[in-house]
Amino acid sequence: MRIGIDLGGTKIEAAVLDDTGQLRARRRVATPRRYDDVLATLAALRDALEAEHGAAARAVGIGTPGLPSPTTGRMQNAENTALQGRPFAADAARALGRPTRLANDALCFALSEAIDGAAAGARVVFGAILGTGVGGGIVVDGAPLGGAGARGCEWGHNPLPWASPEELAAPCTCGRAGCVEAWLAGPAVARDHAAVTGEDVTGEALAARAGAGDAAARATLDRHADRLARALASVVNLLDPDVIVLGGGVSGIESIYGQVPARWTRWVSAGPPRARLVRNEHGDASGVRGAARLWP
Repeated sequence: MRIGIDLGGTKIEAAVLDDTGQLRARRRVATPRRYDDVLATLAALRDALEAEHGAAARAVGIGTPGLPSPTTGRMQNAENTALQGRPFAADAARALGRPTRLANDALCFALSEAIDGAAAGARVVFGAILGTGVGGGIVVDGAPLGGAGARGCEWGHNPLPWASPEELAAPCTCGRAGCVEAWLAGPAVARDHAAVTGEDVTGEALAARAGAGDAAARATLDRHADRLARALASVVNLLDPDVIVLGGGVSGIESIYGQVPARWTRWVSAGPPRARLVRNEHGDASGVRGAARLWP
């Protein structure tokens, strides 16, 4: 029995994953604002899941926004949570009292979808989360690719490729400007629409409006598809993945899966690319499933 924990800015989900890959128990709570309360919540979730399942976990995997600094051990790129700047990996291991592994939430998502999700059987998989923020993860032959410091694939905080001067100037939550996240995250789509039309509309509503023939909504989604095509073309140029899997709220915009592959060929250096662009299979359970799978 392994426990996976998906720790986000608004919710913490924890689940028990057995050796067959089945989720045997799940709990979800709101993410506390105070750091000490986050640690206490993790311990309480462990207790509840072990009691429900009737056994102690042999290991815990945690997916988080950002990752610890390889020099200080303190969390970086976790600006939307209480973890930022904290020695979370060490503190979580003490609070949980179990062998613990930590990985970026997007890498956990990619791992879940590569093992038994929408990219099952593919050799090289790139997972991209397009939600409140933007993240990426790489899985090769069923194993996460983290890099020398286990910090690989901070895709969302690279510059948007082939950007216009306006796009280069867009502020990002990381403190820089012109990042992929500044244009492709869910709130960024709504901001782009508001800047052009003056209307405050959520991403879900934009998709519904576009499907009903609203020209302004369709234009906003066209701009987003063009930016996503450029961002993913740079991934194809660098990685040449078999499958690209999308997660997060923006992944629910159905038009993406036709528009983006039709557009990215323009930006791919050796085309046409063979990569398939697919929607995730496990939905919001992918993060917690992948976190548990950090342990073989």
